[in-house]
Amino acid sequence: MPRPRHTAIREQIEGLILSGVLKPGDRVPSEQELVAEHGVARMTVSRALSDLVAAGLVVRRRKAGSFVAAPPSEEKLLGVPDMRETLPGHAHAVLKRAVRVASGADRARLGALPKGARVLALLVRHDSQGVPAAMEDRLVSLDAVPEAAGESFVEAPPGTWLLERVPWTEAEHRIRAAAADTGMAAMLGMAAGAPCLVMERRTWRGDQPVTAARITWPGDRHEVTVRSSRGPLRG
Repeated sequence: MPRPRHTAIREQIEGLILSGVLKPGDRVPSEQELVAEHGVARMTVSRALSDLVAAGLVVRRRKAGSFVAAPPSEEKLLGVPDMRETLPGHAHAVLKRAVRVASGADRARLGALPKGARVLALLVRHDSQGVPAAMEDRLVSLDAVPEAAGESFVEAPPGTWLLERVPWTEAEHRIRAAAADTGMAAMLGMAAGAPCLVMERRTWRGDQPVTAARITWPGDRHEVTVRSSRGPLRG
């Protein structure tokens, strides 16, 4: 049985967005353009675009058209704003940067990464008013984001840079407590064995892993607040 025409149109545009051909902020073909291209009724095209809006991939702007939506912030998913906004006097420094063939540990950490794939490994320190505030240990799949191999991350930290450029469809978050080892204690300016809050996040675009980040905060300098709503009570 052939697929409905609106489904085919939706999947075509969705593929352009998830592959990065259409990036956040790019204009999506107009209803008139899609009607002419596919030879279908305007209602069919409107339904396809409405499905993309409902999926959070497209936003409609009155009198301007439809555009690729900006990906939601990973931090906002946990109720934690961008570090540059959270940390007064934020600054960051890339301490280590390496492009390499993914090891078994890298593949396990990113999830479903094929053998021989290359990754960008980053170690970044985030400071607040000149004081170390967090360490970011990040892997980026260069299959998913090849342009990251040539990025210095001087203007924006890796997490912000990725969120602004790469649409993702699924995210996983884990939070745990850990004791600072000697190396981490030295980088964060704390005593070895002191408690830390470790936040691990992975994102995917479709079935393709994009990045895995492990952010370590001194336990006495950071907290996570999550506020949820169940909506109106029903009798």
